[in-house]
Amino acid sequence: MLNESGTSSDISTLSHKSDQAGAAQAMRAAILTGPGQIEVRRVARPEPGPGQVRLRLEGCGVCASNLTPWAGPEWMQYPTEPGGLGHEAWGFVDALGEGVDGLSVGDRVSALSYKSYAEYDLADAEAVVPLPKALEGQPFPGEPLGCAMNIFRRSEIEAGQTVAIIGIGFLGAILTKLATDAGARVIAISRRPFSLDLARRMGAAETIPMDDHNGIIEKVKELTAGTFCDRVIEAVGKQWPLDLAGELTRERGKLIVAGYHQDGPRQVNMWLWNWRGIDVINAHERDPKIYMQGLREAVDAIASGRLDPSFLYTHTYPLDRLDEALDATRDRPDGFLKALVTY
Repeated sequence: MLNESGTSSDISTLSHKSDQAGAAQAMRAAILTGPGQIEVRRVARPEPGPGQVRLRLEGCGVCASNLTPWAGPEWMQYPTEPGGLGHEAWGFVDALGEGVDGLSVGDRVSALSYKSYAEYDLADAEAVVPLPKALEGQPFPGEPLGCAMNIFRRSEIEAGQTVAIIGIGFLGAILTKLATDAGARVIAISRRPFSLDLARRMGAAETIPMDDHNGIIEKVKELTAGTFCDRVIEAVGKQWPLDLAGELTRERGKLIVAGYHQDGPRQVNMWLWNWRGIDVINAHERDPKIYMQGLREAVDAIASGRLDPSFLYTHTYPLDRLDEALDATRDRPDGFLKALVTY
């Protein structure tokens, strides 16, 4: 009931405004609560610290590295932090922390951030790359795009080389295009007919179904007149493809490990690697500066039209269907290549 001084009314109004303000400062974020279990909750938006920016995200790519935590290994701890595991984000700068120069609120950017299965996330200003107008409206999961550019650089692929790429997913498809444009002859090896069709679209000279270990070796031997391949990129992250990669690398060739191996130790045929004098390159970067170099190279390649990944984003999900996106990334139904979660 209202009193003559209006005190109750004032309190009610202030409470209502406080609720509105609280709602305005909240965001939706996905939290893994157990193996194969996700909840989307409303939580407080993070505040940028010195040297950081807050991003209002448009979306985040779904990475195959999420699948082991999704399956629930013994070392995994639940629940995850809000937005946890998401690291392929793009969106708009929403707020600036102290000491940030060169970025403005409203800039559309791609970033290396780590809790991006949420509507907002934080990133160090040094880990943010502005997106030019040529990319307006286009999804830009920068981390895997930059990763592809870094792997290509470390592979030292040149015109006239024969390059085998084992596993034509999102990463393998981009590497097929980059290697072909560099003048290399690409032999694409993958499990699914869809992936082999995609490899041919990206410029592969030869495609081989990944079904028979010895049969693949004999086919590559035939295609290379018995010398095998100057470069072999393993982009699957499993034991068998790694074994196969060694067999396909010529003497003094380079074997590039691009697959993400996180489900236990690996064994290698050291006798073969040693006998052939193979150089083995683990192409996963940990230096943020190198990551950012690849990301900037990806921005330049896509903005200039040299690389078009748009048709590689085959599936899009809202945040509350992140579980479906992860299941599709694991099960890889026909026609699936890369999932994006958009907000």
